[in-house]
Amino acid sequence: MDDLTVIGYIAYLLVAIPLTVWVARTLGANGYHFIKDVFAGDEQLARAVNKLLQVGFYLLNFGFVALWLRTADPILTARGIFETVAVKIGAVLLVLGVLHVLNVIVLNGFRKRAHVDARTLATLEPPMPPRAYGA
Repeated sequence: MDDLTVIGYIAYLLVAIPLTVWVARTLGANGYHFIKDVFAGDEQLARAVNKLLQVGFYLLNFGFVALWLRTADPILTARGIFETVAVKIGAVLLVLGVLHVLNVIVLNGFRKRAHVDARTLATLEPPMPPRAYGA
């Protein structure tokens, strides 16, 4: 066998797929509490949004892993396998990190807005009771 490209593909998938699953599960388990806070303690909404974010994460990341699989040049040595897989996994990790940071920024924006709205409501005076006619 002169071309080790398929072995590189297999090595890449053996690392990228479990890595994606682990990150998604970790973010889902630990992100739930943050999302619950974003939605003012609404557990049902927090669970639903958390699940939707996980599904979106899987779709985006597995799509990226699949598109990034192809290698233009044949891999001819064991060193080439390691270097190619390292570059591909590095790219996957960078994409995972960027997606995570973007999610946190967006959710934190929602969270801050909800907290500001709650503080604004707390400072408002209650409405005056209606006056009785003829008084």
